[in-house]
Amino acid sequence: MLPDALNTNPLLMIGGLPRYDLIEPRHVAPAIEYLLSRAEEQMTELEATVTATWDGSLGRIEEIDRPFDYAWDPISHLFGVRNSPELREAYDLVLPKIVDFGLRCSQSRPIYEACLGIRHSGEWDRLNDARRRIVEKRIQSAQLSGIDLEGPQRDAFNAIVQELSQLSTRFSNNVLDATREWELILTDAGDVEGMPESVLAMAAQSFTSKSAADHPATPQSATAQTGPWRFTLDAPSVTPFLQHCRRRELREKAYRAFVTRASSGEFDNLPLIDRILELRRQKAQLLGFHSYAELSLATKMAPGVGAVESMFETLRSAAWPGAVKDMQELQQLAESEGFQGDLRHWDIAYWSERLREKKFDYTDEELRPYFPLERVLHGIFDLAGRLFDIRIRAVDGAPVWHPDVRYFHIENAAGGQIAAFYLDPCSRPENKRPGAWMDSCLGRRLIDGQVQHPVAHLVCNGTPPVGEKPSLMTFREVETLFHEFGHGLQHMLTVIDESGAAGISGVEWDAVELPSQFMENWCYHAPTMKLVSGHYQTNEPLPDELFQKICASRHFRAGTMTLRQLMFGMTDMALHKAAAAPTDGDSRRSIFDVQREIVQKTSVLPMLEEDRSLCTFSHIFAGGYAAGYYSYKWAEVLSADAFGAFEEAGLDNPEAVAATGHRFRDTVLALGGSRHPMDIFRAFRGRDPDPQALLKQCGLL
Repeated sequence: MLPDALNTNPLLMIGGLPRYDLIEPRHVAPAIEYLLSRAEEQMTELEATVTATWDGSLGRIEEIDRPFDYAWDPISHLFGVRNSPELREAYDLVLPKIVDFGLRCSQSRPIYEACLGIRHSGEWDRLNDARRRIVEKRIQSAQLSGIDLEGPQRDAFNAIVQELSQLSTRFSNNVLDATREWELILTDAGDVEGMPESVLAMAAQSFTSKSAADHPATPQSATAQTGPWRFTLDAPSVTPFLQHCRRRELREKAYRAFVTRASSGEFDNLPLIDRILELRRQKAQLLGFHSYAELSLATKMAPGVGAVESMFETLRSAAWPGAVKDMQELQQLAESEGFQGDLRHWDIAYWSERLREKKFDYTDEELRPYFPLERVLHGIFDLAGRLFDIRIRAVDGAPVWHPDVRYFHIENAAGGQIAAFYLDPCSRPENKRPGAWMDSCLGRRLIDGQVQHPVAHLVCNGTPPVGEKPSLMTFREVETLFHEFGHGLQHMLTVIDESGAAGISGVEWDAVELPSQFMENWCYHAPTMKLVSGHYQTNEPLPDELFQKICASRHFRAGTMTLRQLMFGMTDMALHKAAAAPTDGDSRRSIFDVQREIVQKTSVLPMLEEDRSLCTFSHIFAGGYAAGYYSYKWAEVLSADAFGAFEEAGLDNPEAVAATGHRFRDTVLALGGSRHPMDIFRAFRGRDPDPQALLKQCGLL
């Protein structure tokens, strides 16, 4: 029984869906403190009675974990999609206690010894694949959580973990705040000449909304035709601005602001980066690793840093000649249009868009009307039905955190529900962190013999509706939605009942991008584009001529774009493979020296001296990709080869595509972390992955 004071706390309402419509920051501390107290008692009891059997050890831990699905997980989710000063304060208050309890569980000697006992007893032979993997990963997790450390070393390790969690949160908040702080308000029509109408309408709406927020009594309104126009560093705003603004000095102003976000003043992430890297080095060395990169790779598919760097160089050498040619083409085009001098960083997006228009005779803005959000969703759902024999339908009445959020059920062919997901599709720079992601709302597990259906959060930052127009997506935003939906499918179509291996749980980090990148390939499949596109006024699908131009441009600047991704991965790995902190000179300078050395190998254009984009590299400093950003390219090899199976079956053969889709569902999507990802890939493809598939897909062969 809950204490009376907690009876109405929505974070303690277990069952159904989390009560996002009721959760407020004031609920956080009382709920978490109560759950931690209760969980501590349960862990103490478990440790006193644990046995070297599944039911007597890890099976009981699931009972302790489940209440946090309805408490801490929703809090963490809201921290990303409905951030506020009040939520930050509550989050910061309880985070150290959550981290302490996590360490207490992972460093439990009785649980660790029980897992070792299972591994070396007859109980092992009675476990299925999923449970064996969970036991093995629990042993490894304990070892990487300092189970073998004692005394001052364990105290130092735990202090490092605590501080890293707090630094990660501060880093993320600084990126959000720095992005939100900057704005460019234009009032002269000459400054926006040549910009697409949709970009101006969004900028005018942004100005009106900001004015209403700042001056509710006397708000100013704006129109696309007359302005004022407000541009921000949020991706749906700054990206088209850099692509279409003819005023070079304004592009420079926006670009410099973008690459120096969170690098000075109250939102300065520079000292946080230094401290994060140093703490990670110390953590790795306490555990006996030479570097943090080695520690990170201990839990991944890649056999070591050398294998990752070999992949980097294979792709880099293949991409470099194309990138040189890309730059020459841009320079030649600019000069033919009267530009004098060398192109700079703030010119690249602008002239790339002009080159695309010239070579392929279309613009991103020309595509937008064909990709209203609702039509794109209809097409994705139809494709999923054809490939995986599922049905998706919208459901009203689910508790949501914002009016834009939608809720859907996934059903099997017979109409029975098997999963569900939330979709939060559009940008809200005032309180939603940038980027796109999928995370778990509820995982699949058995409760009293009944399957709990998995529920996913799919979060994007696409173009919002403007006035009477619906959300009209860029083609890149369409690809992003396919990507996150692929992650969601792996979470939702799992058949594994043990939560530690269901969906993406227990999947090696450099394999987790396989389903997401696999789904992006369907954006270049003509029948799929017919399903996904439909003009928001006429419902006419994307014309064949435009689709062919999209396909022709798929490899546009492929060398440059491949090198850009390699730059991120190589910089990440270089920063994390250092065995010790820099001892000479300014460590901040040393960090950017590393970045500059990588840029020399991965960009034809030298790094801008003032570039501080590391200060917003949230993937590695506030997310799960530290010494793991290479995972995108590593998994892209798998995803390209996986899509090759559909091409070999015949993309124009619906029966063959469906049969291959069922095999993909029954292996990659269904088995989650219950088996090693290479074994699962072999079960689907019948062989090891072929790296040539990626080079072919990228147009680099």
